[in-house]
Amino acid sequence: MILYVFLFFVGLLLLYLGAEGLIQGASSIALQYGIRPVILGLTVVALGTSMPEYLVNVFALISGESPLAIGNIIGSNISNVALILGACAVVLPLAVTPEVLRREYPVMLGVMVLFYLCALDGVIGARDGVLMVVLLSGLAAYVFYDAHRTTRGTVLESMEGELDAADPDLSTLAKAVYVIGGMGGLTLGAHLMVDNALAISDVLNIDHVVIGLTVVAIGTSLPELAASMVGTLKQEVDMTVGNVIGSNLLNVLFVVGTLAIAEPITVDPETIRLHFPVMLGFCALLVPLTWWDQKITRVEGAFMVIAFLGFMVFLYV
Repeated sequence: MILYVFLFFVGLLLLYLGAEGLIQGASSIALQYGIRPVILGLTVVALGTSMPEYLVNVFALISGESPLAIGNIIGSNISNVALILGACAVVLPLAVTPEVLRREYPVMLGVMVLFYLCALDGVIGARDGVLMVVLLSGLAAYVFYDAHRTTRGTVLESMEGELDAADPDLSTLAKAVYVIGGMGGLTLGAHLMVDNALAISDVLNIDHVVIGLTVVAIGTSLPELAASMVGTLKQEVDMTVGNVIGSNLLNVLFVVGTLAIAEPITVDPETIRLHFPVMLGFCALLVPLTWWDQKITRVEGAFMVIAFLGFMVFLYV
């Protein structure tokens, strides 16, 4: 049991280092060839931060563990909203701009509802996956258009923390090492996390979907938590809220969408009855918290964290 826990955390560390290495290497290559930093941030950085969830789910599905895969996505979405935004608001109250409430947030909420509707028949299949990928393509096209008409300085300022790793002056060998090493770290880390999470759940007689909703989901959300906390401490609140919304959108449209095309993802009745509504509830909670004063206060942030911890405890009772 101790060995399983140790290897799980080794996998988590490799997952984090692999994502960082891949982002640094790919970003440096992209900047070398003159790709605009805003495009770089919307592609390499965004997809790089979604790789942990993606590869964990790949190995879960290869192992025939759809409950772990779907639990990881639902749990990660809940963690992003309740744990990350809540913890950041406790550190510093988060002001939410009207534009986010009018545009990005309704899109995220709509995608969460779509995710639930696709799962209602017990299977997220290829047609559901194609729909998600088509929506992802449309969303990407809009984001690129919006980035094009946004002033360059504004966009770069919002991405400052995420693009620090990019260094076009790295040698070709160093860039290759970062990219290949990052991919290797992600792959090995995801493999270790899935195998040992399943072993831990079997030893403790815990449902695999619960392990996905809790331990694995929180583990794969730690990079977003770290990035959002740094953004909050720098008082870059838009980046903090944007990280959460963007991560949830990519979790569903990119991770679930592409994987469902390759392999149908089965969803158990308990997840449809309980876990999906909890995810939707946490996402919808942002409406009453932010609509009137457009701010998540410390008290509201603490409430979100406590509610998140309460749900985690409920899953194990």
